[in-house]
Amino acid sequence: MKTKFLTILLFAALAVTLVMTGCSKSEEAAADEEKAVETAPIEIGISKIVAHPALDALEQGIIEVVSEKYPDAIFDLQNANGEMATASSIAQKFKSEKVDLAVGIATPTAQALAQAISDVPVVFCAVTDPVDAGLIVSTDKGEGNITGVSDMTPVKEQIELLASMIDLKTLGHVYTNAEANAVRLAEIAEEVCTELGIKFIGTGVSNSAEVKQAAQTIAGKVDAFYVSTDNTVVSAISAIVDVAEKAGIPIVSADPTSSESGGVLLSWGFDYYKMGKATGRMILDILDGAEPDGMPTMFMTEPSDIDLLVDTDVAETLDITIPSDVLSAARKVQK
Repeated sequence: MKTKFLTILLFAALAVTLVMTGCSKSEEAAADEEKAVETAPIEIGISKIVAHPALDALEQGIIEVVSEKYPDAIFDLQNANGEMATASSIAQKFKSEKVDLAVGIATPTAQALAQAISDVPVVFCAVTDPVDAGLIVSTDKGEGNITGVSDMTPVKEQIELLASMIDLKTLGHVYTNAEANAVRLAEIAEEVCTELGIKFIGTGVSNSAEVKQAAQTIAGKVDAFYVSTDNTVVSAISAIVDVAEKAGIPIVSADPTSSESGGVLLSWGFDYYKMGKATGRMILDILDGAEPDGMPTMFMTEPSDIDLLVDTDVAETLDITIPSDVLSAARKVQK
């Protein structure tokens, strides 16, 4: 009887030992898993609508700022090549791969991310009118998991500057008719022209391959071209330059970065690299715990955010005099 009792005690002790060991191992496994999550590098998905110097500079600014604090951060860089279907596929990719944060550079890619992702922060940038684009209800605050940076450009001042240098009776504008950002800027440009007594001729395109033909269609009817921050058109700026040179008319652009290759008389707009760094700082705030819903849309309003580029070679070719105050205010004068 005693032997039987001791055997039972022995088995009971062994069972307790096994249970305790199992619990210990489970706790260790859970701790290891938690530690792995804590030490896993931040993964950020960045989707841009198309590659061109301004958006590339913006992307670089984001990466540099985030990498300063998170040197091991992983960036999944995607380019939609101007295709909305591709932008949607990229958004689904980011969702399935569970990135920690998604960035949409330009309106179509930001819209695609907003539609696909609701459980992690989505930051838009280079979006002219995020309210009109349906991303947020008000620029005073974010919308759920969405906030970002606007690149609303000083359209009136850009057109007025050109009108002060030439006899501007008719202004031509090529824009992407399926992109909310581009359509809104075309509307603003037309409103400004109406206010200034200038005739406005706009023509829409669906992709960058159509830009040159669209510009050729109206070149003989206008005194100058206005190029906004329409990413599809900016990616084909060389095509408009070619048409303008043959027609002997100037171009005023809202994108200085993409105008540095030459051929644009005046380019007045944002430094997209600086915009990228501003976006990067917003991303860091979110990664540090700030809620996108409580973050208003950021606007680039500091004088240092604005760049003016003047091409004196174009001015000389077209016999246009650039006022001295404009030359002195320019960040870069191309000769």
